[in-house]
Amino acid sequence: MTISDALTVAQLATEESRLSATPMMEQFIEIKANNADSLLFYRMGDFYELFFEDALEASRALGITLTRRGQHLGQDIPMCGVPVHAADDYLQKLIGFGYRVAVCEQMEDPAEAKKRGSKSVVKRDVVRLVTPGTITEEKLLNPGDSNYLMTLARIKGGDKPQYALAWIDISTGIFRLAETDLYRLLSDIMRIDPKELIVADSLFHDAELRPTFDMLGRIVSPQPAVLFDSATAESRIARYFQTVTLDGFGAFSRSELSAGAAAIAYVEKTQIAERPALGRPERENAASTLLIDPATRANLELVRTLSGERGGALVTAIDRTVTGGGARLLAERLMSPLTDADAINARLDSVAFFLDEQRLTDDIRRELRHTPDMPRALSRLALERGGPRDLAAILKGLEAARSLGAMLAGKRLPTELSDAFAGLGSVPFELTDQLASLLAEELPLQKRDGGFVRDGAIPELDELRQLRDQSRRVIVGLQTSYSEETGVKSLKIKHNNVLGYFIELTAGTAGALTETPERRARFIHRQTIANAMRFTTVELSDLESRIANAAEKALAIELEVFSRLSEAVVDAADAVKAAAQAIAAVDVSAALAALADEQAYCRPAVDASQDFRIEGGRHPVVEQALRKAAQNPFVANNCDLSPLEDQSNGAIWLITGPNMGGKSTFLRQNALIAIMAQMGSFVPAAEAAIGVVDRLFSRVGASDDLARGRSTFMVEMVETAAILNQATPRSLVILDEIGRGTATFDGLSIAWAAVEHLHEVNKCRSLFATHFHELTVLSEKLPRLANATMRVKEWDNDVIFLHEVGPGAADRSYGIQVARLAGLPASVVSRAREVLTLLEDADRKNPAAKLIDDLPLFQAAVRRDEPKSSKASKVEESLKALNPDEMTPREALDALYALKKALS
Repeated sequence: MTISDALTVAQLATEESRLSATPMMEQFIEIKANNADSLLFYRMGDFYELFFEDALEASRALGITLTRRGQHLGQDIPMCGVPVHAADDYLQKLIGFGYRVAVCEQMEDPAEAKKRGSKSVVKRDVVRLVTPGTITEEKLLNPGDSNYLMTLARIKGGDKPQYALAWIDISTGIFRLAETDLYRLLSDIMRIDPKELIVADSLFHDAELRPTFDMLGRIVSPQPAVLFDSATAESRIARYFQTVTLDGFGAFSRSELSAGAAAIAYVEKTQIAERPALGRPERENAASTLLIDPATRANLELVRTLSGERGGALVTAIDRTVTGGGARLLAERLMSPLTDADAINARLDSVAFFLDEQRLTDDIRRELRHTPDMPRALSRLALERGGPRDLAAILKGLEAARSLGAMLAGKRLPTELSDAFAGLGSVPFELTDQLASLLAEELPLQKRDGGFVRDGAIPELDELRQLRDQSRRVIVGLQTSYSEETGVKSLKIKHNNVLGYFIELTAGTAGALTETPERRARFIHRQTIANAMRFTTVELSDLESRIANAAEKALAIELEVFSRLSEAVVDAADAVKAAAQAIAAVDVSAALAALADEQAYCRPAVDASQDFRIEGGRHPVVEQALRKAAQNPFVANNCDLSPLEDQSNGAIWLITGPNMGGKSTFLRQNALIAIMAQMGSFVPAAEAAIGVVDRLFSRVGASDDLARGRSTFMVEMVETAAILNQATPRSLVILDEIGRGTATFDGLSIAWAAVEHLHEVNKCRSLFATHFHELTVLSEKLPRLANATMRVKEWDNDVIFLHEVGPGAADRSYGIQVARLAGLPASVVSRAREVLTLLEDADRKNPAAKLIDDLPLFQAAVRRDEPKSSKASKVEESLKALNPDEMTPREALDALYALKKALS
């Protein structure tokens, strides 16, 4: 029995279905039919139950026991469930697997349902759709990661379709829009790294976009095209922000409005009746950020390694932030480096400020360590999913903002920190004082637990708490008062389920309560028993009522206080967000200053030129890994791709050298230095001058894509084609071993042509590593091409990798030596040497010389092998005749002089 069968039954409402389904199952099937693309968490008491195919899916995904509950259409109904109090843990797993969950709650007390009849079903309805891009729970979110929901819109018309992206993080309120186009679409999506991508169902099946969606996998979700209706887009957005027009928000294209409206529509669909506190939409200019294509982003391991781990990625190596908002902002800057030199230098000015103000930096970072995540607390409060600790997070965050503002006051601040200081100054003091006066020191997780209002803040609440928590002491105090008033020391206040609280005394002493008209009016007779009489008073009756309702009334007062405080926080959302953004900016700048101080990074000189000069550059991740492992220090290297005096474009370095010599590390470190500089960070180098890079391309390493029928070489060629077709003179291109995935001469030809294209057409700054040593002859005719090599030292038939880059070209690859180091059997290594000798002797001529002869554009002198020297042969014979073990030092010295004379 599949859920689709159940849905068919529900939708057709056949008589058989009505007769075979219980009322509760009918309710489940009806609700499930309206949420067919989600697992349905159906609330039953203290559990969320799942039925039919949902139960089978959840049981497999969560590893929980699958049971049965009754029958439907003659078949057992699969069922499993999770406790309500532990639902977040199970939701986290399901969201991680890419599922969407519809949370169906009981909308009334079961006792109310029973009043309608014994077979009545408790009213239930879906109150929220939980999807990967719309979660807000603290347990489900990583503090350092943004959680973006993205929409993609396309508007056809004109010469070519218009594409736009909108992305929202409802956990922080960020809302941004940007235009894009088909060739950079995947790059822009990967730059934002959304957890969920919403597209119109018609777009989802478009053949032109199908490869992009296939690469993105399960994060892509098709939705009805009506969500993307551009005709109503502007009014939908304006209605959400309760404005008449969007003119005050900025100018947006039709495609941007379509994407933005779809994002809001999806948020409204998933949050049902709640309204997230979204910031006003901000428009991003695609040209303002460094374009990094998806392959490059993966190869450089910016936020995740190739195996998908965060440890070992660049973000982990450079992250010294101490707040969640700071960590998210740092990752965002790393993923989207800037291309405006002035904006980059503004960020660098902030880092430099904190480097110069070391004591201030330490004080600020100490304050920041205790600063909670205000934006996410604000989001939960706006969605009515927050608790007392979220209110405390707002309070502590606002207090921290006030403290940071005081620390920065009076300082000569650079532009970025000056803007942050203004944000810190927007803290609403009335809200801070209100929260501080009402919130207790120790707070429960849930508001329903009560106890979060400070003692002494509300007298009525204090009295109710006293009655609730100290009712016995209150009764004893009242009993003492009555005893003293009447003079009857044996007077007692007792309680039973019939009379409630009452005054009891013996029949002989009862006259003290009735001896005067005043006392008879005050003490009301309730009951006479064999040896005692029982009375009550108006005061005692009121006290009894208050004690019985104290807990309920106390909680009601606290919930009213919570509602009032939450409303005040949401009303001040703009100021709270401004303070939070300022805190994040301060955290990032101070953290990057701490990183620069700790790792001896330098400030890069960033401008609009085409310079690219690195002195003493290091790989930020590898350097820290070597230091942590207490291994040899990282070997720093220079790189200069700046234009020559008589050239207007940057240089190309052709890098040769052995495997394990450090070529790939050298390539990557220069790309990472460019990214770090343009994100606004100091860089791992002694000195750096970087002209802004507009596009960064990196083709390093080998991988296949078997799912799409692509071999390793095919993937290499596709990525290389993208680089050669898109690189501009302002780009930085990193290429490693182009052409090695096919036959030698095929690969050499492709690499040769690629170098020429980079030089003559793309005219970009480039590092081109290769084992085709024949390519080095191109430096004779390509003026911007320079040869560089990874230095090695040979010693006693071994090779020592120096990891140094220097001018020149390698004459061989030392592949056999590397194979021996890797542990190949000695017999294989020996045989490989023999085969290599035979191959080298078969054709001593440089094949590149023949190629250059045949090229009309690039003619080069043929390098001819010199004949073997007869003198060298005589020296070899003399050497073979020597026996050093039987020679005196003087005889050895004489022999050395004789050999030298023979050579000269």
